[in-house]
Amino acid sequence: MGTAPRHSYWLTRLCFQRALAFIYFIAFLATARQFGALVGERGLLPLPFYLKHAPFWSGPSLFYLHSSDAFTAFVAWSGVALSVLALTGLSERFGIWLSTAVWSVLWLFYLSFVNVGQVFYGFGWETMTLEAGFLAIFLGSSRTRAPAVLIWLLRWVLFRLMFGAGLIKLRGDDCWRDLTCMFHHYQTQPIPNPLSWYFHHLPPLAHKIETLCTHFVEIAVPWGYFAAGAAASAAGALTVLFQVLLILSGNLSWLNYLTITIAISCFDDKALGRFLPLRPPAATAPPITGARWWVLAVYTGLVAVLSVAPVLNMISPRQMMNASFEPFHLVNTYGAFGSVTQRRTEVILEGTDHAVPSAGAVWKEYGFKAKPGDVRRTLPVVAPYHLRLDWLMWFAAMSDWRHHPWILPLIGRLLQNDPATLRLIAENPFPDHPPRFIRATLYGYRFTTPGERKATGDLWVREALVRYFPPVSLENGDFRNVLDELGWRE
Repeated sequence: MGTAPRHSYWLTRLCFQRALAFIYFIAFLATARQFGALVGERGLLPLPFYLKHAPFWSGPSLFYLHSSDAFTAFVAWSGVALSVLALTGLSERFGIWLSTAVWSVLWLFYLSFVNVGQVFYGFGWETMTLEAGFLAIFLGSSRTRAPAVLIWLLRWVLFRLMFGAGLIKLRGDDCWRDLTCMFHHYQTQPIPNPLSWYFHHLPPLAHKIETLCTHFVEIAVPWGYFAAGAAASAAGALTVLFQVLLILSGNLSWLNYLTITIAISCFDDKALGRFLPLRPPAATAPPITGARWWVLAVYTGLVAVLSVAPVLNMISPRQMMNASFEPFHLVNTYGAFGSVTQRRTEVILEGTDHAVPSAGAVWKEYGFKAKPGDVRRTLPVVAPYHLRLDWLMWFAAMSDWRHHPWILPLIGRLLQNDPATLRLIAENPFPDHPPRFIRATLYGYRFTTPGERKATGDLWVREALVRYFPPVSLENGDFRNVLDELGWRE
């Protein structure tokens, strides 16, 4: 068996496709388990209500054809099954056509969820998954030559992701320029993990070095992606190391895992072959010619044209952090943590079964799967899985409830002990019957100091700040009317 030629990418493609299939698996699994309760027929933001008001071409989706919970569940679990076929390589055993079909359907199915998922699917890694997923359609199967141009297009995705994140930090919060952002990030990030407390308590000098390293990896290193050989591998390795540190310090869904997946494109077969002793099934695959060559040429031209808007966004002083400029999410703009909040706030939901929500009422707290609540509870590891409601609760704490139309339906569902909604949370303090009233209070949270944790065992110190939402009941006609206006139905 012959040796792979210089700068060949057969192994690069293999690793990228397997890793992307894993990302798809997580994405579809999270969708299969959560979509119905969040955006289903009776979800917090009901899909039928949305489809009546959003034109098809604003976000094409299969669910304009049919939007029942049974159909969305079928599509989601089909995505899980197809991602397993791609992950195991079974989709490649019958040649390029089946492989291409599997990647195409994966992209179409996930596009259908993202385009109707509303705020629950408004995260940057959703569009990044679709952009990388669409590119994967053209990579071919293991018995074909990996097109070098697609490897370079993957590096272009990685560049926009990392450099865009770096630019928005330099333009954003002052703490990125005075090197103090990391004093707060680990404590105020969306969902801390068990190591976040320890990262938070590193010395101030270490935090400033972290911030300098962040600027270096996001501003300087991305230019190395377009080098050849060892230089590109070094840039890719620094990017992977940076993402591993982010994985260790917090729960950012599959963002960091997907970034590592795309960074695989920085390593050619020679670099990866040092760690993975695999060889292509044939010494040399036939060159890319005919129809496939034209398809690749057209796709490359399309990416070039669609890249204009993201590039203009990157160089704009009003840079948007995460945005797609067309409904298929083929070429997007990215960024993360342009600003870092210095104080953590949490919306805490409580219920009571007292007939009147008076001062003497006993209020019991609802517990979520990952977001902070109980000050003693161990911080979870959930990434790369995505708990969408927990993430939205983090955003909800930053502004008035009127900016978050899913809050009222959530309260309405909890007042019914709705089974689908209860599966989105960890602790229901009213297992036998629904509460009479539910209220929401905004709390301030901070990590305990080492001394406080040693003395109490608590991870957090919290204090009540303001009433976020007054006590409400389903017996309140005004509350029910508001729910109906939002598309909620009992």
